[in-house]
Amino acid sequence: MPRRSTYPEQFRRNAARLVLDGNRPIRDVARELGVNHETLRNWVNAHRRERRDGPAALAGEERAELARLRRRVAELELEKEILRKAAVFFARETDR
Repeated sequence: MPRRSTYPEQFRRNAARLVLDGNRPIRDVARELGVNHETLRNWVNAHRRERRDGPAALAGEERAELARLRRRVAELELEKEILRKAAVFFARETDR
């Protein structure tokens, strides 16, 4: 039985983009790349789902981590703004 070849993920994404972004037929792109047109069709469909679902495709655990990280970024931005204002204040005080 012949071994099934696997393609790198980046190759799959680029091949799907050639079809979707270039408005080219799947069969033509598949022929140029030397892959089966049904294989390319699967990659294109997966890429379409990924584009359509976007961030909503995140799992519950990933969504919770994303929310936690966004809160942390907001907190750090606030701290940075406070430190910036304090630096301006102390710089003025030392000039006196």
